[in-house]
Amino acid sequence: AHAAACTGTSGVTVVVDFAALGGGVQVACAPGDPATGLAALQAAGFTVTGTARWGLAFVCRINGKPTAATEPCVNTPPATAYWSYWHASSGGSWSYSTSGATGYNPAPGSVEGWSFGAGAPPSIAAP
Repeated sequence: AHAAACTGTSGVTVVVDFAALGGGVQVACAPGDPATGLAALQAAGFTVTGTARWGLAFVCRINGKPTAATEPCVNTPPATAYWSYWHASSGGSWSYSTSGATGYNPAPGSVEGWSFGAGAPPSIAAP
């Protein structure tokens, strides 16, 4: 993964908040102009697991978290324990995505956020 936010309007910055799973917050850069939020997440170096029922249309795990023992990823996870998807401008406030990661086209220079839990935004400001 690219180990920092993108600079200027080059690429899409991706923030993944693992805090609820005992990890920290990781920030990476998806170079170029990824066509979807899912493509940005993957291009920033994160591994993604979908659900058996919906495939990658529903992000169930990022970098193996939560574990298969906690969430089998057969159907969509519960509303209290899922990866919520967010957008922001650089330095702006987070807004909850009204579309899925496969149907949203992030603009170069923007920030994508992922946070595990009950739908709270990432715990850091958009870089």
